[in-house]
Amino acid sequence: MSFGLHVPRKISLSGNGWRGLLAIFMIMALVSACEGKKKKEYVERPVEKLYNEALDKMQARQYGPATETFDEVERQHPYSVWATKAQLMAAYAYYLGNRYDDAILALDRFIQLHPSNRDVAYAMYLKGLSFYEQISDVARDQKITELALNTFKELVGRFPKSKYARDAKVKIDLAYDHLAGKEMEIGRYYHTQRQYLAAINRFRNVVENYQTTTHVPEALHRLTEAYLSIGITDEARKTAAVLGHNFPTSEWYIDSYEIVEDKKIRITKEDVPWWKLWGDDKKPAITNVNANKSQVAKKGGKAASTSKEDAPWWKIWK
Repeated sequence: MSFGLHVPRKISLSGNGWRGLLAIFMIMALVSACEGKKKKEYVERPVEKLYNEALDKMQARQYGPATETFDEVERQHPYSVWATKAQLMAAYAYYLGNRYDDAILALDRFIQLHPSNRDVAYAMYLKGLSFYEQISDVARDQKITELALNTFKELVGRFPKSKYARDAKVKIDLAYDHLAGKEMEIGRYYHTQRQYLAAINRFRNVVENYQTTTHVPEALHRLTEAYLSIGITDEARKTAAVLGHNFPTSEWYIDSYEIVEDKKIRITKEDVPWWKLWGDDKKPAITNVNANKSQVAKKGGKAASTSKEDAPWWKIWK
């Protein structure tokens, strides 16, 4: 008997239908979870409280949270004088936290936004340090060294009387020394591979462009070696003479003199028979290189005068 009611058929879901229904439930659960989370409320706080809180975090070596709080100072109080200070302090916090790339970006932004600010010299100095701290050994690429060098040179050029200029000059010398060391390493490699012309170019670059570095004496000696290796004896003698004139007490000059003159002038205990070491009438085995300098200089440079300091000590008392 029918009462006029419509009886629906059973719902059947195919495989695709079940997957679609499951996706809907997952979306609803995700939305529900998101709604359940409380949104972070924006609370405006006094600028001095924010700034001091950031300083406290820095003192506690919480550099990450400190940068966030300094950024909040600028966000909440963009027209305050403390916002400008907060920009610089955030960069300093990045630097202390070894986040050098972030520090450099923040410092570039500060310098660009405040070119006449009295702290620009410090910002440039901190930027240079951020590059300088990343300098690796001479075996690696020296692009960072060049960036540090250029930043410090710009600082000294723009602010020569600032209190940061003195240390920047020291860092410039160290950076030059590092770049010269890289050239020396490449030159030595070419020399060991018997690519003497390529080695000469590297050593000459050190002598001509890095004259104040500690690598110049060795570079002159290596040049002397390379010239002799390709048979250019005159250039070898001239280079050895330049080395002796400018670095008369250098061990590298002794090495150059020995290979140019093909004679050994270093006298050590190993060169003296053991029984002579005990004689009272024997003088110390000391050889004065400067006394022989004129022999090299006559063939390739200006001879230096022989002074009292050039003579062995026992001859002074005669």
